Amino acid sequence: MFFPSTFRIFQRSISFTNPLLFRTLTTTLSLRADNNNRSETLTEGEKYLYEKLFKKFQPTKLHVQDISGGCGSMYAIEISSSQFNGLSMIKQHRMVNELLEDDIKKMHGIRLITST
Repeated sequence: MFFPSTFRIFQRSISFTNPLLFRTLTTTLSLRADNNNRSETLTEGEKYLYEKLFKKFQPTKLHVQDISGGCGSMYAIEISSSQFNGLSMIKQHRMVNELLEDDIKKMHGIRLITST
């Protein structure tokens, strides 16, 4: 069974029965602890998308997680930015989708949550 690198880093000190749950918790904690998210717990794909989104939107909140089990085919993204103020959710999603257009073509899907 394949475990993400974050599980290998922490498995010695914390025991979880569900490695996917553990991955979600460690990614969320690292994102909250380091708003610039230069954390070593993220995959290369997560880091790439995070930096691209951060550079464009300067968000107050940004979570990027590979939810495909580590292969990079599906991501969950939660982003809050002042650039979304006054825009409908559809327009917010369009802004993100336009930025990630070439990246999305390589994915099976993306789960996106936007807010101001």
